[in-house]
Amino acid sequence: MSSIAFIGLGNMGAPMANNLIKAGHQLAVFDLVPGAVNSLADAGARAATSAADAVRGAEVVVTMLPASKHVEALYLGQDLLGAIDPSALVIECSTIAPDSARKVATAAQQRGLAMIDAPVSGGTAGAAAGTLTFIVGGEADNLARAMPVLQAMGKNIFHAGPAGAGQVAKICNNMLLGILMAGTSEALALGVANGLDPKVLSDIIAKSSGRNWATELYNPWPGVMENTPASKGYAGGFGVDLMLKDLGLAAEAALSSRSSIPLGELARNLYSLHSGDGSGKLDFSSIVNLYTHKTQ
Repeated sequence: MSSIAFIGLGNMGAPMANNLIKAGHQLAVFDLVPGAVNSLADAGARAATSAADAVRGAEVVVTMLPASKHVEALYLGQDLLGAIDPSALVIECSTIAPDSARKVATAAQQRGLAMIDAPVSGGTAGAAAGTLTFIVGGEADNLARAMPVLQAMGKNIFHAGPAGAGQVAKICNNMLLGILMAGTSEALALGVANGLDPKVLSDIIAKSSGRNWATELYNPWPGVMENTPASKGYAGGFGVDLMLKDLGLAAEAALSSRSSIPLGELARNLYSLHSGDGSGKLDFSSIVNLYTHKTQ
């Protein structure tokens, strides 16, 4: 078992860290929210007083932070790289801009540190269940080293390519997810407005050419599926503002590569409107409320 520093104990990070503890790894944890640290300490982790304290002596460093600016501030601004043992492996699980991932990876390489970017898919439910999908960028040898740690938190692990490739693949996936959820919501709202039962319409779509993940596993209409955010007041899950952030990353990547993403940009505008009506903290499937004229 490994000695692991885990930094960032939010809705995703906390259950991921907890699964590492359950797998028998020794954890030192840090977050800017003391309550999050204390909760993991109660589960058996060492409560670190700072990020630098957490990484001291760690064989593996895992970070799960909100955005690019936080990752760059931690690794480069605070020079956390300088506090990490040169023999350690760094696993950066945040969803950030590919350019930021490459920037930090280059700085790590210059210090002789092994690092991979490994953003996740699967949401808070996947984080809690240990069934996340890891989309990895970096050298194959470093991924091989990371496998025992990743397998304690996830079920599917893909090697997308060199540093930053994990972020590119994650951004592409989430852009498509945002488009699919907006389109599914639009179709269901149209059907209901014309007298259809949303569950019946969802069942029809799920067995027809319009089938997709949203209609089959994460339906946005309240009451159609049990245990989805839509049937719990859109609480939990993957927030509107997080989807908006990822769609913004897709726009940045498109600009950087001179790519055209008209549907991605449209989805970004829709989620921006939805966030602006006070729904930013709700699950992203609440985008259906835009089509039914419901607001917070």
